[in-house]
Amino acid sequence: MTIGRMENVEVFTAEGKGRGLKATKEFWAADIIFAERAYSAVVFDSLVNFVCHTCFKRQEKLHRCGQCKFAHYCDRTCQKDAWLNHKNECSAIKRYGKVPNENIRLAARIMWRVEREGTGLTEGCLVSVDDLQNHVEHFGEEEQKELRVDVDTFLQYWLPQSQQFSMQYISHIFGVINCNGFTLSDQRGLQAVGVGIFPNLGLVNHDCWPNCTVIFNNGKIELRALGKISEGEELTVSYIDFLNVSEERKRQLKKQYYFDCTCEHCQKKLKDDLFLGVKDNPKPSQEVVKEMIRFSKDTLEKIDKARSEGLYHEVVKLCRECLQKQEPVFADTNIYTLRMLSIVSEVLSYLQAFEEASFYARRMVDGYMKLYHPNNAQLGMAVMRAGLTNWHAGNIEVGHGMICKAYAILLVTHGPSHPITKDLEAMRVQTEMELRMFRQNEFMYYKMREAALNNQPMQVMAEPSNEPAPALFHKKQ
Repeated sequence: MTIGRMENVEVFTAEGKGRGLKATKEFWAADIIFAERAYSAVVFDSLVNFVCHTCFKRQEKLHRCGQCKFAHYCDRTCQKDAWLNHKNECSAIKRYGKVPNENIRLAARIMWRVEREGTGLTEGCLVSVDDLQNHVEHFGEEEQKELRVDVDTFLQYWLPQSQQFSMQYISHIFGVINCNGFTLSDQRGLQAVGVGIFPNLGLVNHDCWPNCTVIFNNGKIELRALGKISEGEELTVSYIDFLNVSEERKRQLKKQYYFDCTCEHCQKKLKDDLFLGVKDNPKPSQEVVKEMIRFSKDTLEKIDKARSEGLYHEVVKLCRECLQKQEPVFADTNIYTLRMLSIVSEVLSYLQAFEEASFYARRMVDGYMKLYHPNNAQLGMAVMRAGLTNWHAGNIEVGHGMICKAYAILLVTHGPSHPITKDLEAMRVQTEMELRMFRQNEFMYYKMREAALNNQPMQVMAEPSNEPAPALFHKKQ
């Protein structure tokens, strides 16, 4: 796939949405429509010592820049590749005496690139950073205050010998980062590690039920088709997770991205009945439903507190109690039930209580399948985790089925070359082999499995975090 070859798309004026991108030819599920390298990108403040500043891969051992002692790299190759972008940053950090936050570092990297190359279109770009939306005029009082602080700090950090930009231009760049900053994930796509600006991607409009997805893979983003896209059709991605009622999604989009969503799912409130689903027989009264929503929200707050303190057994206790109370009231697609199922299955897996975790994970996946687009990346990741949990619990048939399902989704959303898809392919082959053995001789299978698990340490699930799954676009908290 050639980076920057943009003949598959063209810019047009989308009704009521400003600029957008449309397909110039037909696409099918899993097709890469375009790939793009970041115009500029930085590692998050919290991960600067653990992630390579060039390729954004997490590594155990990183080399650091001998001069500023800040930048970290996999090896000499990554360090050499970074020098053009790091040179001014290196001098600025030494002069300033400390490292500014990620937003200021990214703004400076963008402006040093503008200084080097000018403000026109760079090769393969359909839009310049000057022409990207900044929405500064929509900033609330708190955001305006933050912007002033960032601009002041930026001016202290910026090298006096570098080109001097106007306050208006500096504010524009901070605005662009605020509403176009794309979240970069580590090599396996499991953790958000940085933020970057991708001008072409910034032209793709939002839809809650989009026809494309974006994945960060091997130093570039790929815009991938989720199904058949006709020539001339607008290309869309979802800026937020779909798993919410339409009013809540609209509120989130307005607050974070300053627009009113008019997509079909929001206008027709599609799937809201499922998100708020209640039991049919007997149907609970509105009062009972209201009370259960309030109880669920209170419990989620208590869970957040317990999780942040690492009290995982307390989290499990709270989830169990809440699910028991929800049982006669909420349907299996209700958003509050699904949140509980997601948390309790993840935490129980971490605590290695796989049998109980697998029961909750199956219920969660059943609900998700009725709500998400069949080729949604978050659905694929959730099904993969549920499959692993079931495999660990010894439910080999269910585990293998889920791993196959997740693999089929990730082939579309991530593609066969993505590390997580390769991992999943290896798991699929292993569980298929185990399933054959299980069907031939169940007793021998369990004996061999027991021996294997006793001889090698159990692959423990990652520690649960309060962080949500990496969002598409990065918003400063």
